Amino acid sequence: MRTVTFAMNISLDGYCDHTLFNPSEEVHEYFTSLLEEVDLLFFGRIMYQLMFPFWSDVAKHQSGTSDENRFAQKLTAIDRVVISRTLDQVEENTRIVRSNPVQELLKLKQQVGKKISVDSVSLLPELLAAGLIDEFHLVVHPVLVGRGRQLIEGGSLQENLDLRLVDTIVFKSGVVALHYLKQ
Repeated sequence: MRTVTFAMNISLDGYCDHTLFNPSEEVHEYFTSLLEEVDLLFFGRIMYQLMFPFWSDVAKHQSGTSDENRFAQKLTAIDRVVISRTLDQVEENTRIVRSNPVQELLKLKQQVGKKISVDSVSLLPELLAAGLIDEFHLVVHPVLVGRGRQLIEGGSLQENLDLRLVDTIVFKSGVVALHYLKQ
């Protein structure tokens, strides 16, 4: 059975709006290295539209810094599933699923392959309740933003989820990457 991983940038006060951070080269390299173990990306519509076509354009035109270009190349080469009732068109190597993200992820998890990376804050509580997320990579930025989307909205979890810290990386920028496994 495949491992399902969740990776997200987050502020010290628990917000995960990507537009509020300025990731360093180290952070881009960290996320690029995580993608080495992944062969499927599982997005909600909002995160998909935030990530694409932006990173596809960077990959195509090599218009970012060298670390951004490497991340963009790796990210856009991986097959994707996007959960959406409203999207009509998606990029190459992306498939739209219209309903039941839990059932879809469970089916994908049972297939042979590398890790599946979930990138959706809106789907996270439902996927956690179903027990489908196996590991977490939270990249904590040393900033308080006081606005944006919270990682977990108040009241959205039915019960506590105990995690075990297995790795910590402190970057020169003060960003801390935390790797947790579900207990």
